[in-house]
Amino acid sequence: MLAGSRETFQRGAAMSRVSDLSSGLAATRDPAKRSWLASANDPACDFSIQNLPFGIFSDTRNRSARAGVAIGDAIVDLAALQAAGLLTLDAGQLDVFAQPSLNAFIALGRDAWRSVRVQVSQLLDAGCATLRDDAARARQVLVPMRDATMHLPVDIPGYTDFYSSKEHATNVGSMFRDPKNALLPNWSEMPIGYNGRASSVVVSGTPVRRPMGQLKLADQERPIYGACRKLDIELETGFIVGRGNALGEPIACGEAEDHIFGMVLLNDWSARDIQQWEYVPLGPFNAKTFATTISPWIVTLDALEPFRVAQPEQRPEPLPYLRHAGAHAFDISLEVRLRPEGSDAATTISRTNFKYMYWTMAQQLAHHTVSGCNTRVGDLMGSGTISGPTPDSFGSLLELTWNGARPLALEGGGTRTFIVDGDELTLAGWCQGEGYRVGFGTCVGAITPALGVSESESGSSKAI
Repeated sequence: MLAGSRETFQRGAAMSRVSDLSSGLAATRDPAKRSWLASANDPACDFSIQNLPFGIFSDTRNRSARAGVAIGDAIVDLAALQAAGLLTLDAGQLDVFAQPSLNAFIALGRDAWRSVRVQVSQLLDAGCATLRDDAARARQVLVPMRDATMHLPVDIPGYTDFYSSKEHATNVGSMFRDPKNALLPNWSEMPIGYNGRASSVVVSGTPVRRPMGQLKLADQERPIYGACRKLDIELETGFIVGRGNALGEPIACGEAEDHIFGMVLLNDWSARDIQQWEYVPLGPFNAKTFATTISPWIVTLDALEPFRVAQPEQRPEPLPYLRHAGAHAFDISLEVRLRPEGSDAATTISRTNFKYMYWTMAQQLAHHTVSGCNTRVGDLMGSGTISGPTPDSFGSLLELTWNGARPLALEGGGTRTFIVDGDELTLAGWCQGEGYRVGFGTCVGAITPALGVSESESGSSKAI
């Protein structure tokens, strides 16, 4: 074959693969698609065949942490699937699933993510007999969720948290500054954020210890050292960077979503009294570093695509580097539930939606890198507290109780202004399609007492 003909053939073959991948990807989102695994077809199941989120798990028969995909009440063991010859990757892409994080797989790039999604979707489709009619092989590659332990899905090189809900920023500004000038002048010009602590990001289910720190009481001249008395949650989502950028090379806003692997639920635990004393002049520090909880399953942007909606109107118009055409928000329903220790009753204390966020994920990533800051595969970016327009849609206890002035009534009795020891907080999120759901599962954390401090000293077990 002549060189020119060979190049033409290779170019045509590459275009054919892209076309096949594109059509296969579209099929994974078909709302009529159903799985032979019955539990995945429940309209209220987070892990439908249209979802297929990625995570890291181990189980009772194999204690090694490895990559999986959630489907109904089971997990597809991607390492086992590949070993059985049912999942193919290009040469040089082997052994990425038998690892305790998704970083190596994510680093393969978007075509690899999509190829795996398409292949797994085809194997789980109700019309595919490969696993449906081979019970022994299905048992080999499917693990019941009840037998699994979930792990942090990625090694997180860096963590940044934003402050991108206009409703939340307005509420906080009204509470602590002037309601007529609740937003600082820079808030409407750029996504405000701070560099958080990646080392204290934990997976759902990890207990969270009440932090110690400096507290400035209103009736005392100097601060005291003690346990946080105003422990709070922040209902957030986070996105995982799937493709980094080189130092000195910003990511364009219009290309930023190409750098995002997927999304998780995120609870930015906050010590409000520690924060109030320390945040001037350099912002949050110890009030935010003690723990950040994320959900174990990463929902890809490909799964979320059918739920894309327009973001809120932005006025003034952003500077050119923050502009992107089209819709860049997602219709994700979100809830927060609080269950006191020893109680079977959980109270839903907030219902809101990700679509209310003023600054988009693309704008956050573009602004984060505009100075030339580099990002890496696995970096975590928090959305900031997600609050809606009504009091029951606020995303923190600080807002829901208006800094403790309006206690919340709990199911089964009792009230809360802030979190007490033993309280379990659960974040949930999902997109509801016609007859199916693309959900995140849950993001759960329970509070344990501060280290070395008795309840009488800290006051943390009182219903404050």
